[in-house]
Amino acid sequence: MTPSIDENGRLVLAAEVAARFGLAAGTTVEVEEEAGTLRLRRPVTHLARLYVEPTSCCNLACRICVRNVWNESLGHMSDATFAAVLVGLAAFTPRPTVCFGGFGEPLSHRRIVEMVAAVKALGCGAELITNGVLLDEMMARRLIAAGLDRLWVSLDGARPESYADVRLGAALPTVLSNLSRFSALRPPAHLRRPEIGIAFVAMRRNIGDLPQLLSLGSHLGANRFLVTNLLPYTEEMRGEILYGRALTDIAYLPSLWTPHVDLPRMDVDEETAPMLYQVLRSHHNISLGGHNLGDANNRCPFIDAGAAAIRWDGGFSPCLPLLHEHTSYLNDRERRSRPYVVGNLADRSLADLWYAADHIAFRRRVRAFTFSPCTFCGGCDYSLSNQEDCFGNSFPTCGGCLWAQGVIRCP
Repeated sequence: MTPSIDENGRLVLAAEVAARFGLAAGTTVEVEEEAGTLRLRRPVTHLARLYVEPTSCCNLACRICVRNVWNESLGHMSDATFAAVLVGLAAFTPRPTVCFGGFGEPLSHRRIVEMVAAVKALGCGAELITNGVLLDEMMARRLIAAGLDRLWVSLDGARPESYADVRLGAALPTVLSNLSRFSALRPPAHLRRPEIGIAFVAMRRNIGDLPQLLSLGSHLGANRFLVTNLLPYTEEMRGEILYGRALTDIAYLPSLWTPHVDLPRMDVDEETAPMLYQVLRSHHNISLGGHNLGDANNRCPFIDAGAAAIRWDGGFSPCLPLLHEHTSYLNDRERRSRPYVVGNLADRSLADLWYAADHIAFRRRVRAFTFSPCTFCGGCDYSLSNQEDCFGNSFPTCGGCLWAQGVIRCP
């Protein structure tokens, strides 16, 4: 990609590049300056990724799941709702990638393979995240034939004991056997499709398994690994988090008032590792290879990725965390998050919901991120919900969102 500047000082991009990032004529684009470079941020009006929740039901009962604190009705996406999804997707050019996931097990939906094939027929990319238990040989062959681009598998342990301790009701040997067969069934190619990704929820009880999991996943053909922290939905899981200090650690908070340390890339071995640890714990602001560790603060990964989410019943939300009502723990205090549903596909088209004035206004508000710093402070009762905050913002407020602080991640 080699952009140019025209005689009026305007940046000119190749048409296919502009289309891929939603840079249409008249679009407002934010430009950031950092360390002598310029960075363009995707317009908030560009839909690039759509999470579709085929079901909120699951075949497992994991101790880390939001379902442990739900009072919601469970259900599967109806044929009519999915038909509305397809009609909606056809209105967008270029087509967004569709990720089948959410807060249920997609493979438990009777029509999941047909759903994948249908979005691929429209020209969309297709991804799916699964716990892998239902990924038998027939399911594997059908997903590959349907044109799935990437399969994400949740693996929260590399040993049967640690895996079963988290994913109650599943057996690691079964999941690994299913994944191994899926990998082998893929057509031969330099970059084999579907690609395989591994999602790992890190917590105190399983973090020691991570090196072994990386080796195991690579052996099974995985070329992507996503490590996320645990969001504790129950009091039992509060002691499992690995970010008790990270939310307030100066190393992760860009600051004009603290000394800044810019580290180069270097070997990490028995000689340098203790030194690097001491530097990270030195109460200095840290950059590594020119990238500031605090760069993930106050950045919504869903807004930046041009994403939105559709619930199994057709409800449309800006992100996965706002798809369902739930309670979780922030700074050892219980916090209730209300869902923010812009509307429903039963009543309005996907384009109407995406371009709705209140939805676009919310996305711009999140991009500016003028919310109170609840993750850093968390000292007042405003932080106990996403209703309002002490800066005067009204529902939904995102100052207590751990996704926006780079702590929790989704594929």
